[in-house]
Amino acid sequence: MNSKRVSMRLEHLRLTGTFTRVILVLSFSILLLAVPSRSQTPRQSTSDIFFSVPPADAPELAPRGPYAVGVRTVETKNPGQIDILNFDKAAGKAPVYDRPLPLEIWYPAAIPDGKEERTVYEMGLPGEAPASGVPKTFAVLGKALRDAPPVRGKAFPLVIVSHGYPGSRYFLSYLTENLASKGYVVVAIDHTDSVTGAVKPFPSTLLNRASDQLFTIGAVEEMAKHSDHFLNGVVDDSRVAIVGYSMGGYGALASGGAAYSKKSMAGSLMPGGYFDPWTEGSPAYQAKLRKEVKAIVAIAPWGQQPPYNMWDAAGLAGIKLPLLVIAGDQDDVADFPNGIKPIFERAVNSDRCMLVYENARHNVGGNPAPPEMLSSFVTREYFEEPVWRKDRITAINQHFVTAFLDLNLKGDESRRAYLHVTPESSNAGKWPLARGESVGGKFSDGAEYWKGFQRRWAVGMEMHCAAAAH
Repeated sequence: MNSKRVSMRLEHLRLTGTFTRVILVLSFSILLLAVPSRSQTPRQSTSDIFFSVPPADAPELAPRGPYAVGVRTVETKNPGQIDILNFDKAAGKAPVYDRPLPLEIWYPAAIPDGKEERTVYEMGLPGEAPASGVPKTFAVLGKALRDAPPVRGKAFPLVIVSHGYPGSRYFLSYLTENLASKGYVVVAIDHTDSVTGAVKPFPSTLLNRASDQLFTIGAVEEMAKHSDHFLNGVVDDSRVAIVGYSMGGYGALASGGAAYSKKSMAGSLMPGGYFDPWTEGSPAYQAKLRKEVKAIVAIAPWGQQPPYNMWDAAGLAGIKLPLLVIAGDQDDVADFPNGIKPIFERAVNSDRCMLVYENARHNVGGNPAPPEMLSSFVTREYFEEPVWRKDRITAINQHFVTAFLDLNLKGDESRRAYLHVTPESSNAGKWPLARGESVGGKFSDGAEYWKGFQRRWAVGMEMHCAAAAH
């Protein structure tokens, strides 16, 4: 991308008003136009990198589990939704439409002889929708077999995964594949109007994110009822968690009980009062929530930072489910001190933990950049962190999200010690050795050093946990 095109795009962003400025803040869309096209596919060799397979320095619970993984794409539509982007000012209302929501579903699979867990995911280029309507894509290598038969004889908890703005259902494949290998059915959503290469103005994302998540739970439940569907007998839809990154975290908090504030900026961005059913005190809001949701993971959740102020204290106190927040203390998009940290502090009715990456910014949720996409700074700036190795972050996320979901969806109490670590600052941990002694790859038992981490490798993190007040 040459400097003239960058300048023209910046001028376009400057002139197109409030909604496009929000797009710029959240998506870094101009940073991504240098991403390679479809012709640049992952290298096919024995050195291929699967993001769901963590490196050797990963903490104890990060490695993939005992199950092989299958993956399928399912097209769904949420009927009768408000088409806020076509709001009619003269009539004072918006039309309705059937909202498309493509889903990617990963699940424990039985791999047939002669087949290999291997697929390629294609993600569109971020930015506005192309004039042709067909976005260019880049490829990400996955360790899963497309359309593999599922494991039978056992029903697995359900995890809904929600990307940022922009993003895609493949953006957290390091986590979706990894969790499926550990005995979860994982469903990631392509959120219409928020998908890379097909981004539309921000009010659609503000209005629809939590609705998309809750609809998807019901859609999966409906699929699983049919005897001829591959999910029949495979998914336990009474045990559900929502994992959301950035705008996905914004939605996950609302899906988990945090009604939005009537005083938030969203009200001024949303014509026709269509945001009101999602605000505190609305009977319609309580009716939208689903009792199947048992836990929430919010990674770099957007929305609480000024001037948006999406929740007040009473709204956040509405979260009564276990909550895991993951964030960088230098997050300059969701604003750690004024946005993310207050979410954790004010969710007083939740048994909650917050993992903090010291000196990390907003990119603590998604995949690393594919190796062939690292030739330019703008690509790195979208995927990577300035201080942290991204494969280190993804491995730590795999470790802690596994502990959290195993505890709260599977009832595995042994996982609690991996979350409630001592001391709160990883840098203060002690694992002394005699002179010349080495413990190799042994994991800490948690006595004075973070449980599940290798010696010298738990550094640069904080973990804060608090019990529910109720």
